[in-house]
Amino acid sequence: MILDHKKYDLFGKTLIQKMVLKPPFKFTFPVTDNACFIYILEGEMQYQVDDEQIDISNKHSLFLNCINSGKQISNSNSSNNNELVVVNFHPSILKKIYDKELPLLLQSPKNKISNKSIERINNDFLIQKYVEGLLFYFDNPSLVNEDILILKLKEIVILLLQTQNVEAIQVILSQLFSQTTYTFKQIIEAHLFSQLSIEELAEQNNLSVSSFKREFAKLYNDTPANYIKTKKLEKAAELLSVSDERITDIAFNCGFNNVSNFTRSFNEKYNISPTKYRLSKNDK
Repeated sequence: MILDHKKYDLFGKTLIQKMVLKPPFKFTFPVTDNACFIYILEGEMQYQVDDEQIDISNKHSLFLNCINSGKQISNSNSSNNNELVVVNFHPSILKKIYDKELPLLLQSPKNKISNKSIERINNDFLIQKYVEGLLFYFDNPSLVNEDILILKLKEIVILLLQTQNVEAIQVILSQLFSQTTYTFKQIIEAHLFSQLSIEELAEQNNLSVSSFKREFAKLYNDTPANYIKTKKLEKAAELLSVSDERITDIAFNCGFNNVSNFTRSFNEKYNISPTKYRLSKNDK
C-alpha cells in the first residue's frame, strides 16, 4: 500500500518522486521510454526482472531502463514501512536541457560492455548527500521551480559519472537515444494506459487498422479494445486497493478519458462501484 506519494514534474513529465510503501507490496514498472534511479531511504526491497531477483538494501540504489517489460519491485517480508526516492530520465527532457551537446554519460560508449538494462549501485556518499538535498525540497515545495529541477537532474548526471558503475549506467542511458526497434508487444504494453485510439496504435506499429487487429488477435487471442480496457481496469483495481489517490486521478492515470466512463466500465467488470471496491479492500 502507498502511504505517501509526492512528485515534481518538469516539462509535463514526472521527474522526481518520493514514496512511502507499506509491505506487503508489489509494483510492476510499465514499459516506457525512460530510465530511472531508485534510492532506498528506509527498508529494503526485492527487484525482480524475468527470473532474476536482486535485493536492494538501505542507502543503496538501482538504475534501470524501462524499455522492456517484466521489471518489478516488491517487499513481502518486512513489517516496517519502506521509503524510496525516484529520479526519472526522459530522453526528451535530457535533449532539451543539454541543447548543445549531450554529456559523456548520455553518449553511446565506445566499448559497449553489454546490453544490460539494470545496475545496482552500492552506498555512495555523494549520492547520499544528493538525496538528502532532494528531501529538503520535498519538505519545502514552495522553493521548487523549473530551474531547480533542471539543476537537480544535471547534478545526478554528474554524480553518476563519478561512480564505479559509470560504464554500465552509460550503457543503460545510451539505450534511450539509440534507434531501438520495438516489438509489437512492447509498443502495446508501452501504451496500455494511454488514451491512444486503435488507429493511433496501428500507426505506431506501421500497420493498417485491419492488419493491426489481425496481428493483435494472433498474439493476444482478443480484440485490442477489449484487452486494453481489461488491463486498464485491472490496473485501476490494483491502485484502488493499495493507494489513497483520488478515484478521478486513478481513472485518468489508467487511460480513461472521463470518470463516468471509468465507473461504468468498472461496474460492468467487477459488479461493484470503484468507491465500494476500495472500501471492501480497506476493510480486510
